[in-house]
Amino acid sequence: MSTVTSAPWARTLAIVTLSAAGLALSGCSLLPSFTGGGTATRDDSGEVVEGNDSTDVFTLQVGDCLNDATAAETVETIPTVPCDEPHDSEIYASIIMEGDTFPGTDAVIAEADAACLDAYADSIYYFSYYFPTEGSWEGGDREILCTIYDEAGQVTGSLQNIGR
Repeated sequence: MSTVTSAPWARTLAIVTLSAAGLALSGCSLLPSFTGGGTATRDDSGEVVEGNDSTDVFTLQVGDCLNDATAAETVETIPTVPCDEPHDSEIYASIIMEGDTFPGTDAVIAEADAACLDAYADSIYYFSYYFPTEGSWEGGDREILCTIYDEAGQVTGSLQNIGR
């Protein structure tokens, strides 16, 4: 498990798996059977229409709205809600890292900082991300999920393309 590294413009949370083998964060249909969380109910477009207090992190996708302000350093599940309900953050980008060998936590964080900032553009909001740990990397996890949030508190509605 890795620790949280904080900067004024980013809060960092590591994603870990429940098994020592680790699993890919990027959508393998077998993941829910190996991990401990549930799934949110989605419509045909993939948008969350009914949240889940313990959505498995391996089922998260761009556009999901989260209530993750009190998340721990490492997480297995995250509360999800429809974006038209008050929420803490929203996933706005997915970055897939390359390589077979885990580059080290510092290198993963550096790539997440750069990639999420690049995908983020100028905004009044803050960004954060979920990233693979050494254990999940061994199982194929290469996905960084970038989130946007309002430090002042919960928002209602999607922040996608908010333009501010």
